[in-house]
Amino acid sequence: MKRKILFLGESYRADAITWMKGLKEFGDFEIITWELQTPNNQRFKRILEYLFSPFAIQKIIKREKPDMVIAERTTSYGFLAALSGAKTIAIAQQGRTDLWPEESVLYPFKKFIQKYAFKKAHLIHAWGPVMAIHMKAVGVDMNKVLILPKGIDLSIFTPSTNNSPKIEAIVTRSLMPEYRHESILKAFGVLHQTQIDFSLTIVGDGPRLQHLKDLAKDLQMEKKVLFTGRIPNTELPKLLQQSNIYISMPITEGVSASLFEAMACNCYPIVSNIPGNQSWITHRENGQLIEIDNIEMLANELIWSFENSEFRNQTIIRNRKFVEENANYDINMKIISEKYHELINYRK
Repeated sequence: MKRKILFLGESYRADAITWMKGLKEFGDFEIITWELQTPNNQRFKRILEYLFSPFAIQKIIKREKPDMVIAERTTSYGFLAALSGAKTIAIAQQGRTDLWPEESVLYPFKKFIQKYAFKKAHLIHAWGPVMAIHMKAVGVDMNKVLILPKGIDLSIFTPSTNNSPKIEAIVTRSLMPEYRHESILKAFGVLHQTQIDFSLTIVGDGPRLQHLKDLAKDLQMEKKVLFTGRIPNTELPKLLQQSNIYISMPITEGVSASLFEAMACNCYPIVSNIPGNQSWITHRENGQLIEIDNIEMLANELIWSFENSEFRNQTIIRNRKFVEENANYDINMKIISEKYHELINYRK
């Protein structure tokens, strides 16, 4: 008999799509989804919808009788999963702590509902070690925690060595303030002034797009910066394979699939020096770690990494092997699917 899972979360997100696809592929699960319908910018209406959502979810459970409920984010959909009364519950922590932003007035409330979600869940996903650190610190029963990234599809993200005589950098994070594209552009502005040749591809869309285009113009390097806008996910591997350096400067990070994708395609990683990145990157060993908003450091490290091409070429081969061993979607999603079947059978 086919097992059925109810997924609570934003089903359009790449992360969620990977998770569900893997469960169908390797666990033969049937998946139904539920998510909030009110857009994020209609705050009051969304909170109202959230307050009434437990009733909506219980209705679905009654009608569809899923074997299991899974949910992303411990402070939102994860809490709803905990309230659902389902027999088997798995929740995933998406960020380093999910308690974000830390200065929010809702912080104590988020802490309370996260604790409840952790207590009620039968399985908790930490997509990387940085999340497990937080779980341990807040007293989660670590026997319930599975530390394993979903992984990426290594048959699509394949290695391709770019032997270009210039820096061909790529950024694949959404154009939101917390990804610090501005600092990246300014660092390339320094390179531009010192006559160092480069091309920079900025993939994706977001509220900062026009601002960043204007900035590239102000720095007189609009000819060297390509803004692709939103692209289908199928085009991403090709863009990564055409690049030799991957840059990502978030101020907070859980586990970045984008980083794994870049490493799988032989892009040399230069990322922000924060716990989520420190789990995978060691400075000048398998990439570079840059202080947030330190434009001078980013410019210098870009030059250093480019001048040390021998080191860079050895690193990208090691990084590909690392991704094959630690972030292979085929292996990891199989493990996760088997774990779900075990849980369902155990909790019957």
